[in-house]
Parts: sequence; structure tokens; C-alpha cells
Amino acid sequence: MSVSALIFAAGLGTRLRPLTDNRPKALVKYQGKTLLSHALDKVMGAGISQVVVNVHHFPDQIIDFLKSDPKYAGVRVSDERAYLRDTAGGLRFAEPLLGDSDTVLLYNVDILSSIDLRKMLECHKNSGADVTLAVRDRETSRYLLFDPSDLSLCGWKNVRTGEMILPSPVENPQPLAFSGIHVLDRRVINKIPSVEKQSLVPFYLKKIGSMRISAYYHQTDEWCDVGKYEQFYNILT
Repeated sequence: MSVSALIFAAGLGTRLRPLTDNRPKALVKYQGKTLLSHALDKVMGAGISQVVVNVHHFPDQIIDFLKSDPKYAGVRVSDERAYLRDTAGGLRFAEPLLGDSDTVLLYNVDILSSIDLRKMLECHKNSGADVTLAVRDRETSRYLLFDPSDLSLCGWKNVRTGEMILPSPVENPQPLAFSGIHVLDRRVINKIPSVEKQSLVPFYLKKIGSMRISAYYHQTDEWCDVGKYEQFYNILT
């Protein structure tokens, strides 16, 4: 299995304002280290050498940051400064930069976690799934729904609005929160219809039935989404 990684770092960081008024979210620091460094070191620490970072908000700051550290010399940049494409469009746009890998790890830059990425990659390989999503039990407004018999994706629910998407009706589906980390087979990228702005979760929901999309349950790992100012402030205090 040859693995490359794409770190999603192109977001506007609106939920982290005022920290992102003059810098990209990826360069906000936690414990003296940028969120981008945390993500890169996590991914590269799992043995992945082909790494791409997408950029949009203050892109030159991220490019200069990568150039300033020799250990990131091989990191490629998918430049979305002209148009922010979200996760599905951004992945399709970055595909030519992913080298010769047959498997791709996707990692949100605002995630801090002790998750064992090597173990997740091995689980993906052994399961035969097209896509593997890191999930856990935690409170959120939007849940992914899984078939409890095999933890395959069967739907989505917004608990605030009551909206539910259930392409594959399952009795008592198990709600789990997505952790912002996924692994997918390279050929899945070609099924994304275009490089236009679109998110991966709706894409996955549309592919239920034609692709196997499985859960990787990592409840015992430490995990935090620091994409919101309140959450970021709380972990600092």
C-alpha cells in the first residue's frame, strides 16, 4: 500500500476569528507550534512522505512557512487562492499532486488527536473498504449514521433540525461523530464529478450502495477540534 496525504488547510478560519484576522487558521499556534506543524508531524510520523497542503486564506504565509523549515521541503501545495473548493472539490483539484499512491489520507488542519494513523491505515487496507472514516461517540449537531451490524455508512442526521438522509434504511442506525480524518482508495477521487466547490460528506452519502464506506472507531484516543475560537481558548486554559 502506497500512501499519500492531503491536509485541508485552505479554510477561511472564520470560526477562529480574531485569531485568523491576519493569518491563516493553519498558522495559529497551540503550545508554541502551528496547527499545520501539528498536522504535518502527525501525518509524516505515520510514515507518509508524499504530503500535499491546500491553501486559500493568506496562502503566501503558508507557502513561506513550508519553505522556512527543511523538514517540510518535500511538501507540495495545492493552490486554491483563486477559488475555495471545499473538501471534495479540493481533493479532486489536488489529485495530480498526490504522486503514485494508491491510498490517500485526508486530515483537517484544525484537528488535534492521539489517533494512531498507522493502525487506521492498516484497518482500511484489511477491511476492503473504499473509504474509512474516523468516528467516535461525542456530542455534535450532525451525526453520521452507521449500520450497527458492520459499521458501514447508511445515512446522516441533523439533530437540531431533525433533517435525516437515509439512502440505505437500517433499523436503529448507530449515530457517530466524524473526526475529520479519512482514508480512501485513490480511485475514489475519480468519482468526484468536478473540481467545483463541494463537500465530501454529501458525496459519500450519494455513494452509499455503490461504495463501501466504513467507520474506524477510535473512542479511546484523545481528540479535539480547535476550529472554533471557544474550543481553542478552552484547551489553552
